Amino acid sequence: QVQLVESGGGLVQPGGSLRLSCAASGSIFSINTMNWYRQVPGKQRELVAQITSGGSTVYLDSVRGRFTISRDNAKNTVYLQMNSLKPEDTAVYYCNVRPVVGPIVGYWGQGTQVTVSS
Repeated sequence: QVQLVESGGGLVQPGGSLRLSCAASGSIFSINTMNWYRQVPGKQRELVAQITSGGSTVYLDSVRGRFTISRDNAKNTVYLQMNSLKPEDTAVYYCNVRPVVGPIVGYWGQGTQVTVSS
């Protein structure tokens, strides 16, 4: 079994910052990509940021330059530093990790709410 525990969400004013963390534990030995998705009610879940095992990153256009994804392989943890937050960043954020060996869709965290509002 694999567990993903997310933390760091909350309420922040526009222009503020938050840092999300997601730690994977259990029977997961080698992770390929680590991802952050977000979803708002009535819309599809979208990929916000991705980091590969080699450190290459991909970002959603609307967050590029404001968000930074990073990972600590020794801790099986992925982070999302979110700066200059906007109301349109409000969503439930989910981490997703895809192991080298295991299900193609990987494993999902429980989600953490991020609300950007004054």
